[in-house]
Amino acid sequence: MHEIEPFYNWRHIYTSEEDPRSPFFGRTYSEFEFSQTVYNYYIHPQWDDFGSRTLYMKIIYADYELQFAVIELIGEWNDAIENDIMEMKREVMDLLFNEGITKYILIAENVLNFHSSDKEYYQEWYEEVSDENGWVIALNMSEAAQHDFRKKKLNYYIELMEIPEWRTYKPYHLFKKIDDELMKRLD
Repeated sequence: MHEIEPFYNWRHIYTSEEDPRSPFFGRTYSEFEFSQTVYNYYIHPQWDDFGSRTLYMKIIYADYELQFAVIELIGEWNDAIENDIMEMKREVMDLLFNEGITKYILIAENVLNFHSSDKEYYQEWYEEVSDENGWVIALNMSEAAQHDFRKKKLNYYIELMEIPEWRTYKPYHLFKKIDDELMKRLD
């Protein structure tokens, strides 16, 4: 797990630690000091801690004009014990929402598994972004995690999508592809 880095091919156009509107503004990272773990396995030091002991993230792109953010996740999404959705919502998403972000692309291919609890934070997030014509999608979540997500009917609040080749897109084109797909579904 320590070799899985957040996607870095967009770093020439955006870095969350240099974005004064980002919750992670001003953070510094080591390439050599591994201190964060998931399941007692060290993860790459470029991942950002937001208060969960099992789930980490990286904002790999934010566009305040178009009101979207692309956020990559790694670890175990555990609402049952850690209440990860509450931590994520309060510590990151609320701050981004206050900066005008209403559309969220969560890259979830490195989410190892998902344990659910209440729907309240999902519902709150959904209602906030829906009121602003926004949305939240989880991209490329594993089949097992998707199964657990659907079983609790959380896909009503966070849309599940598959775009395996997402890394080949520029941020705007990925956003546009997803936004167009969601608009087709509404028609």
